[in-house]
Amino acid sequence: MSVVVLADVHGVLPALEAVLAEPDVVEAEAIVLAGDIASGPQPVETLDLLQSLGERVVWVRGNADRELVAMARGVSTEPPPDEVSPWAASQLRPAQVELLDSLPTTVTLEVEGLGPVLFCHATPRDDEEMVLVDSPVSRWAAVLHGVPEEVRTIVCGHTHMPFARQVDRRLVVNAGSVGMPYGAPGASWALLGRGGVQLRRTYFDTARAADDLGKQSTYPYVEAWADEYLRTNYSDTEALEAFRPRSEV
Repeated sequence: MSVVVLADVHGVLPALEAVLAEPDVVEAEAIVLAGDIASGPQPVETLDLLQSLGERVVWVRGNADRELVAMARGVSTEPPPDEVSPWAASQLRPAQVELLDSLPTTVTLEVEGLGPVLFCHATPRDDEEMVLVDSPVSRWAAVLHGVPEEVRTIVCGHTHMPFARQVDRRLVVNAGSVGMPYGAPGASWALLGRGGVQLRRTYFDTARAADDLGKQSTYPYVEAWADEYLRTNYSDTEALEAFRPRSEV
């Protein structure tokens, strides 16, 4: 099968809609959601759209999805990771909370040309573990320990920066982020299939999307959110510097 991987949508409906309109996404046999799906300014609308796509969608839970569930149920013991998450949790319908809570943390699919491919959010063993494109092979070997030998490709998200690199005869792919991309503007995603792995980016009118978000989202601080994540763009250098201390644990 051909598989599209969408990671870190973060409840940004305009970005998701732009990616779903891409011909290769329309034609893909499966759309894997690699976690952090709804935590953002349009959580309900994002989940509704993805559920409307039916069985083509393969769901994987990320750390932000897990945190949303805990906050929605009032059992979170950790400080909110950001300002938008508690608000997003309060918007979810009970059925959506149940959906996010039921999701697996890893999924393995047979992909044409690649064989069995493991999909996760951060790493196969942890939904918020930080590993970067330039992390040493020893670090990657540790986080991939326990992955079945026959799985030669692992696809993740979490850091919002797309890459593909070899790690001791395995291919590790980060699909980047649809809703909050770092490194370059435009929603990033990945296409897997007979042609191997392709890192893709969908450019859309982010200024217009920010304006639409301001009109459509009821998040009280949506304008500030749009300024930070749609009207501007964090560079890969900025993101790597912020993440590196957490990747060296």
